[in-house]
Amino acid sequence: MRYTLRQLEVFIATAHTENISRAAERLSMSQSAASGALKELEKQFSMALFERVGKRLKLSEMGHWIRPKAEALISQAAELESAFHNQSSIGSLRVGATLTIGNDLATEIMVKFLKEHPQAAEQGHLSLEIANTENIVKRVENFEIDLGLIEGELHHPKLSITPWHNDELVVFCAPEHPLVNRSKLSDNDLISHRWILRESGSGTRQTFNRAMHDLLPELQIALELQQPEAIKQSVAAGLGIGCLSHISLKKDLAEGKLVRLPVSRDLHRHFYVVLHKQKHHTRYIQSWLKHLRDT
Repeated sequence: MRYTLRQLEVFIATAHTENISRAAERLSMSQSAASGALKELEKQFSMALFERVGKRLKLSEMGHWIRPKAEALISQAAELESAFHNQSSIGSLRVGATLTIGNDLATEIMVKFLKEHPQAAEQGHLSLEIANTENIVKRVENFEIDLGLIEGELHHPKLSITPWHNDELVVFCAPEHPLVNRSKLSDNDLISHRWILRESGSGTRQTFNRAMHDLLPELQIALELQQPEAIKQSVAAGLGIGCLSHISLKKDLAEGKLVRLPVSRDLHRHFYVVLHKQKHHTRYIQSWLKHLRDT
């Protein structure tokens, strides 16, 4: 074999950081050692894996082709090393989830997962990152997380997107709002009142925009907020009406803190599991997917 796993580690770290110094720091190497390993890998096969763009190292066409194969190989090597050290260890898992899923569903899945794999908690081998759909997708594409749980629809040639869970958005307001007790909201009602919405790039906003596509130019969007809790508090304070997942609103609706409004728009959607098509499915990933199917 003409290449080493260390050379592949340097290549992958450089692809992540776009900088040889930061790649060396990530791998606890000297910059000269990391640079030498990368140059030797390129020299052995007479190819350029990166192109210099300003101060950044961008993957070349060949680098893009090799990267997922190198990521899969390093992932398998790490899993094998864990098995050598501890037969009960099955590697690590980095999960990314959008805010609604991360706050209201992922925690439940993590609890069940850790009960089945207590060594993951003991060894700190499970992590959960919460961001909006756009950011989660980018991190899966860049191999920075192992899988994503998202709310938005998308098509991506490098990613596998699988429906996982049904959901519905709910339009809601404060109990004192003038729209309360309406049997049905008209289009004029929807454009005559201020809205407190999720930010662009979120799956919730994508579904809302699709449902309200013909009214978007006329809607009064007063605030765009990232956190569902901030939206609920703003609506409860009478600043406008909102639209969030029913999962996020169940408790507030049941307690009467917020009121559901009847809207004749299709606000149904799916939650999705996102994986890189060339990602190696470790036993952790397989186990997590099983828990998703069971939830």
